[in-house]
Amino acid sequence: MTVRAVQVTVDCADPAALSAFWAEALGYVVDPPPPGFDSWPAALEAWGVPQSEWNSRSACSDPDGVGPRLFFQRVPESKSVKNRLHLDVRAAPGLTGEERMEALEVEAERVRSLGATRVSRTDPDGRMEAGFLVMTDPEGNEFCLD
Repeated sequence: MTVRAVQVTVDCADPAALSAFWAEALGYVVDPPPPGFDSWPAALEAWGVPQSEWNSRSACSDPDGVGPRLFFQRVPESKSVKNRLHLDVRAAPGLTGEERMEALEVEAERVRSLGATRVSRTDPDGRMEAGFLVMTDPEGNEFCLD
Protein backbone atom coordinates (compact mmCIF):
# COMPACT_ATOMS: atom_id res chain seq x y z
CA MET A 1 0.00 0.00 0.00
CA THR A 2 1.27 3.47 -0.87
CA VAL A 3 1.10 6.09 1.87
CA ARG A 4 0.25 9.53 0.55
CA ALA A 5 1.07 12.88 2.07
CA VAL A 6 -1.81 15.28 2.68
CA GLN A 7 -1.84 19.03 2.06
CA VAL A 8 -4.70 21.08 3.47
CA THR A 9 -5.78 23.88 1.12
CA VAL A 10 -7.63 26.93 2.40
CA ASP A 11 -9.45 29.45 0.19
CA CYS A 12 -8.97 32.95 1.59
CA ALA A 13 -8.64 36.67 0.89
CA ASP A 14 -5.11 37.25 2.22
CA PRO A 15 -2.88 34.17 1.81
CA ALA A 16 0.26 35.76 3.28
CA ALA A 17 -1.50 36.91 6.46
CA LEU A 18 -3.35 33.63 6.98
CA SER A 19 -0.20 31.59 6.33
CA ALA A 20 1.68 33.70 8.90
CA PHE A 21 -1.15 33.26 11.44
CA TRP A 22 -1.23 29.47 11.08
CA ALA A 23 2.57 29.19 11.08
CA GLU A 24 2.67 31.00 14.43
CA ALA A 25 -0.36 29.14 15.82
CA LEU A 26 1.01 25.69 14.97
CA GLY A 27 4.76 26.21 15.31
CA TYR A 28 5.11 25.87 11.53
CA VAL A 29 7.28 27.99 9.24
CA VAL A 30 6.15 29.95 6.19
CA ASP A 31 7.65 28.15 3.21
CA PRO A 32 10.89 29.87 2.17
CA PRO A 33 11.57 31.10 -1.37
CA PRO A 34 13.20 28.64 -3.77
CA PRO A 35 16.98 28.24 -3.87
CA GLY A 36 18.74 31.15 -5.52
CA PHE A 37 16.32 33.78 -4.18
CA ASP A 38 16.58 35.66 -0.89
CA SER A 39 12.85 36.51 -0.82
CA TRP A 40 9.54 35.64 -2.46
CA PRO A 41 9.24 39.11 -4.04
CA ALA A 42 12.67 38.61 -5.67
CA ALA A 43 11.59 35.21 -7.06
CA LEU A 44 8.20 36.43 -8.26
CA GLU A 45 9.70 39.49 -9.91
CA ALA A 46 12.34 37.35 -11.65
CA TRP A 47 9.62 35.01 -12.92
CA GLY A 48 7.62 37.95 -14.30
CA VAL A 49 4.64 37.45 -11.98
CA PRO A 50 2.58 40.67 -11.88
CA GLN A 51 2.78 42.39 -8.50
CA SER A 52 -1.02 42.13 -8.20
CA GLU A 53 -0.58 38.33 -7.96
CA TRP A 54 2.23 38.26 -5.40
CA ASN A 55 -0.21 37.53 -2.56
CA SER A 56 -2.31 35.03 -4.52
CA ARG A 57 -0.90 32.08 -2.58
CA SER A 58 1.26 31.16 0.38
CA ALA A 59 2.07 28.05 2.38
CA CYS A 60 3.44 26.98 5.72
CA SER A 61 4.89 23.65 6.78
CA ASP A 62 5.79 21.68 9.86
CA PRO A 63 9.57 22.14 10.28
CA ASP A 64 9.79 18.53 11.53
CA GLY A 65 7.94 17.23 8.47
CA VAL A 66 5.27 15.47 10.55
CA GLY A 67 2.15 17.60 10.08
CA PRO A 68 0.51 18.38 6.75
CA ARG A 69 1.51 21.38 4.69
CA LEU A 70 -1.09 24.17 4.72
CA PHE A 71 -1.61 25.94 1.40
CA PHE A 72 -3.55 29.22 1.18
CA GLN A 73 -4.98 30.46 -2.10
CA ARG A 74 -6.70 33.73 -2.78
CA VAL A 75 -10.26 33.47 -4.08
CA PRO A 76 -12.62 36.32 -5.02
CA GLU A 77 -15.57 35.28 -2.84
CA SER A 78 -15.65 35.62 0.94
CA LYS A 79 -16.50 32.87 3.39
CA SER A 80 -20.28 32.65 3.69
CA VAL A 81 -21.17 29.48 5.63
CA LYS A 82 -19.78 27.22 8.32
CA ASN A 83 -16.80 25.08 7.30
CA ARG A 84 -17.61 21.49 6.34
CA LEU A 85 -14.04 20.59 7.29
CA HIS A 86 -12.02 22.11 10.09
CA LEU A 87 -8.71 21.62 11.87
CA ASP A 88 -8.53 20.25 15.39
CA VAL A 89 -5.44 21.71 17.03
CA ARG A 90 -4.38 19.17 19.64
CA ALA A 91 -3.48 21.64 22.40
CA ALA A 92 -4.02 19.38 25.45
CA PRO A 93 -3.07 15.80 24.52
CA GLY A 94 -3.28 13.40 27.43
CA LEU A 95 -4.92 15.92 29.77
CA THR A 96 -8.38 15.44 31.24
CA GLY A 97 -10.98 17.34 33.22
CA GLU A 98 -10.21 20.80 34.53
CA GLU A 99 -6.48 20.45 33.79
CA ARG A 100 -7.37 19.92 30.11
CA MET A 101 -9.75 22.86 30.01
CA GLU A 102 -7.20 25.15 31.69
CA ALA A 103 -4.59 24.17 29.07
CA LEU A 104 -7.11 24.87 26.30
CA GLU A 105 -7.93 28.28 27.80
CA VAL A 106 -4.23 29.20 27.88
CA GLU A 107 -3.85 28.18 24.23
CA ALA A 108 -7.03 30.06 23.31
CA GLU A 109 -5.58 33.24 24.78
CA ARG A 110 -2.32 32.72 22.87
CA VAL A 111 -4.01 32.25 19.47
CA ARG A 112 -6.44 35.07 20.26
CA SER A 113 -3.41 37.35 20.61
CA LEU A 114 -2.42 36.26 17.07
CA GLY A 115 -5.82 37.23 15.64
CA ALA A 116 -8.11 34.27 16.38
CA THR A 117 -11.61 34.74 17.80
CA ARG A 118 -13.24 32.55 20.41
CA VAL A 119 -16.65 31.11 19.46
CA SER A 120 -17.64 28.64 22.17
CA ARG A 121 -16.58 26.25 24.92
CA THR A 122 -17.82 22.70 25.40
CA ASP A 123 -16.98 21.26 28.82
CA PRO A 124 -16.28 17.59 29.54
CA ASP A 125 -19.44 15.61 30.24
CA GLY A 126 -17.88 12.67 32.11
CA ARG A 127 -18.89 10.23 29.35
CA MET A 128 -17.89 10.75 25.74
CA GLU A 129 -17.00 14.44 25.59
CA ALA A 130 -13.47 15.40 26.71
CA GLY A 131 -14.06 19.15 26.22
CA PHE A 132 -12.92 21.57 23.52
CA LEU A 133 -12.99 25.22 22.43
CA VAL A 134 -14.22 26.44 19.04
CA MET A 135 -12.24 29.33 17.55
CA THR A 136 -12.00 31.09 14.20
CA ASP A 137 -8.87 32.24 12.41
CA PRO A 138 -8.54 35.87 11.24
CA GLU A 139 -10.73 35.16 8.16
CA GLY A 140 -13.47 33.36 10.10
CA ASN A 141 -12.49 29.73 9.39
CA GLU A 142 -13.53 27.55 12.31
CA PHE A 143 -11.04 25.37 14.18
CA CYS A 144 -11.11 23.57 17.50
CA LEU A 145 -8.64 23.58 20.34
CA ASP A 146 -8.86 19.96 21.38
